Amino acid sequence: MTKQNPSKGKLLVSEPSILNDKSFNRSVIYLSEHNEDGTIGFIINKPTEFILNDLIKDINCDFKIYNGGPVEQENLYFIHKLPNLIPNSIQIDKGIYWGGNFEVLTNLLNSNAIKQTDIRFFLGYSGWSVTQLKDELEESTWIVVENNYSNILNIQSDDIWKNQLLDFGGEYQIWANAPKNLNLN
Repeated sequence: MTKQNPSKGKLLVSEPSILNDKSFNRSVIYLSEHNEDGTIGFIINKPTEFILNDLIKDINCDFKIYNGGPVEQENLYFIHKLPNLIPNSIQIDKGIYWGGNFEVLTNLLNSNAIKQTDIRFFLGYSGWSVTQLKDELEESTWIVVENNYSNILNIQSDDIWKNQLLDFGGEYQIWANAPKNLNLN
């Protein structure tokens, strides 16, 4: 497996060595920003028990909310592929955008103009300073991979981490099939 550098649009896959980390075990993170100030991303495979209407009563929508990471978990973030409908969106990569005008988004959601496969909501985000992520990569906490999903917003969250490890092959295949609770092994 060739080591890659982090950049917008790539995925960070947590190494099996951090299975005891409550925030990031079995995580796959979609990187939305990587520059000289640091890195920001969203955990794409950890749905919460909440739907959008649970958090914002003015929005009549039952889209799932995901745990984006341990930073600012009281804030709602979203990534989408609708820059033509949501003004002020910031392009990440491959037709995926971050944020935009929330008032317009609210109206679109309330009029059922957005499909769940076109947007994903997160409580919180994952963030690193430049040196922090570099150190974690050197400590083999993460593996950086290309995002080869045609629609990152529509992936099934249950098996993405496992499937990434199976793709890596070798010793990763053993960890891919390890039980979620290692004490049950």
